[in-house]
Amino acid sequence: MTATPTVLFVCVHNAGRSQMAAGYLRELGRGEIEVLSAGSAPKDSINPVAVEAMAEEGIDIAANTPKVLTVEAVKESDVVITMGCGDACPIFPGKRYEDWELDDPAGQGIEAVRPIRDDIRRRVEALVADLLPARTA
Repeated sequence: MTATPTVLFVCVHNAGRSQMAAGYLRELGRGEIEVLSAGSAPKDSINPVAVEAMAEEGIDIAANTPKVLTVEAVKESDVVITMGCGDACPIFPGKRYEDWELDDPAGQGIEAVRPIRDDIRRRVEALVADLLPARTA
């Protein structure tokens, strides 16, 4: 692990779950963690309900754009967190991989997306505590 750990969040469309996770990690990591996100089949824009759910938390992800998953992004990451992209994610020895099983917010209303958002926040808080133990102690 490098001095500044790099975390890559991956989901299929890079429009909801991975964008919310990246938004939380940018906020909670306070610049001490490099944050990337990508999708195996990215959409054209961020899910507007995900944007709304994060805005309720004071985190603006509206200007983000979905990005395609690249081998380079995986190679430069210390931690790769997948969210339902299955076999589309390349695996490299020595990397830490986690698969977060989360409902897909696509096509859901705000009432359904809030619990997904809150679950992501809990997982990101645990990740920050794990990657930056000295800061959270």
